[in-house]
Amino acid sequence: MSSRPHPNYRPDIDGLRALAVLPVLLYHAHVPGFSGGFIGVDIFFVISGYLITGIIAREIDAGDFSILKFYERRARRILPALFAVIAFVLIGASWLYLPGDFEGVPRSALAALGFLANVWLFMEAGYFQAAAETMPLLHTWSLGVEEQFYIIFPVILIVIAGIAPRWRLRAVIALTIGSFIWAVAKQADTDSFAFYLLPPRAWELLIGSLLALGVAPVIKNRWINEVLCGGALIAIIGATIFYSKDTIFPGLTALPPVLGAAILIHCARGTVTGRLLSMRGPVAIGLISYSLYLWHWPLIVFTQYAQDAPLSGWQPAAVIAASLVAAWASWRFIERPFRNPASFGRKRVFQWSAAGMGALSLAAVLMIMQGGWTSRFPAETVRFAAAVNDISPVRDACITNQIGGDRPQCTLGADAQPQAVIWGDSHGVELAWELGQQYSKDGRSIAQRTRASCAPAIGYDDVRDPDCLTFNQAVWAELADSPSIQTVYLAAFWARDNYRDADAGKLMDDTIGQLQSLGKSVVLIGPVPPQTSSVPRRLALHGANAQTASRSTFKAQTDWFTQHFAKWRSEGVRIIEPANMLFTGNNSIIVADGQPLYFDSHHLSLAGARRVLAEGTAD
Repeated sequence: MSSRPHPNYRPDIDGLRALAVLPVLLYHAHVPGFSGGFIGVDIFFVISGYLITGIIAREIDAGDFSILKFYERRARRILPALFAVIAFVLIGASWLYLPGDFEGVPRSALAALGFLANVWLFMEAGYFQAAAETMPLLHTWSLGVEEQFYIIFPVILIVIAGIAPRWRLRAVIALTIGSFIWAVAKQADTDSFAFYLLPPRAWELLIGSLLALGVAPVIKNRWINEVLCGGALIAIIGATIFYSKDTIFPGLTALPPVLGAAILIHCARGTVTGRLLSMRGPVAIGLISYSLYLWHWPLIVFTQYAQDAPLSGWQPAAVIAASLVAAWASWRFIERPFRNPASFGRKRVFQWSAAGMGALSLAAVLMIMQGGWTSRFPAETVRFAAAVNDISPVRDACITNQIGGDRPQCTLGADAQPQAVIWGDSHGVELAWELGQQYSKDGRSIAQRTRASCAPAIGYDDVRDPDCLTFNQAVWAELADSPSIQTVYLAAFWARDNYRDADAGKLMDDTIGQLQSLGKSVVLIGPVPPQTSSVPRRLALHGANAQTASRSTFKAQTDWFTQHFAKWRSEGVRIIEPANMLFTGNNSIIVADGQPLYFDSHHLSLAGARRVLAEGTAD
């Protein structure tokens, strides 16, 4: 394969690829200062839209566009390294993953092979949820968005060229605006629709497409270009530094990195910024950026899984170095040969692509048929790992997880009008089930009103979940209109930073007072000591002597809340403190009588809920 660059080659765009992939890598490796590194994916979208649309438009205008040739290029570019990573992930997970974690891996592999990973992840989990730590193919969602775009967009351009070629630019502008409006409308939703799916993401690719179609005039004034490119670089760096997992994204917040990337593509040539991007180091990283993006995440996930802890100390540097080595090898020995028409003709490209797709799909299906593949592990390991399923049988049915979701009307216990209610976030779910079991013994029932990540406090507002406020207002109205409900249990993840930052202690003080003014008895279930990783996994990997969180750490996390307990007790509130049942000395207890007390890192399992409620029985 010739090393001579194409006459239209732009090294600054390879440098921009480096500016996209490095923040993603450093963010995932938990390197301080890169909390917004996820915006690198948005930069990739703009670059892709610009380069690919330019090729499609030129070939359509020349009457030389072929869908077959287009997908041959995509196959050469995308499939070889992707196949290698998927094979590595399937083998690695088969060796390393516990049954409950393993089951999703072959399913995610099938989704990635079909370029539907974004759809699968939208249906399964959120990007920043804890489950992400066990998903080695999570990052392939972006390939799904891109390939879905390139299934639809070339057809749109062909149709426009056939019926209204003069309207091409205006049509793409309309599509861009429509997609952006959709993204902004969905940006605050907690269902991840705006993050994962094509309609609200397409505008980022279309911004690049508009550049390729000539929407922006050439700027001839050097100093204007210098200022624009300097500002664009600052916008991208600023988003990388100051954004975080708590930033509402994408939507309006995606504008700085997206427009910054577009400005650099349009104006960087001949500028100081362009020369920086064209330096040997950034260009070298840009050349291997696709393989680096593919390889880094599985390496990070497997490393963290094997040690059952996030990267720390020297480990981020080691994993970054390993990712760079794997990316270079993947680019040199997998990507480059497959892109060379002299080595792989069109027929061979499609044959190898079909063979790779078929072999990996078959392997994934066979693994799915194995379920958790429990035969790989000793019985005790399997038993500990199975605690991820020790949850309320009605967990999914009786909790609201997303914006706009219906408020479940769940009553647990006997077939009777509820005399109590448990009001809380997801920490109340297993407690509600166990309270229901207690109430049923006396022919009584308890209502469950729970919403994920929503503190049971009047006035609590979460910018990422605007429906939390209305949910709590609805629960309050229901309580005010239900004299038969005499007891209100309040339960939440009180160790959560968001609650502390919102001064939930003060809000709870007011809420308790208002509940008592209605004549309700209030039972507050205090904070559950959070662990640093999934308890079933930790026990399965390390046994009953696994390290646990300390009382001193727990105290530092929850003092802001527990400092109110003396006052609330003096006002007649009964307080159940999980810490009394979940600590021995300075160490927390995560297993009792052979049963894990958590089903993840901070939610009590049913066994844990029974233990905590042993401190205080139902009224």
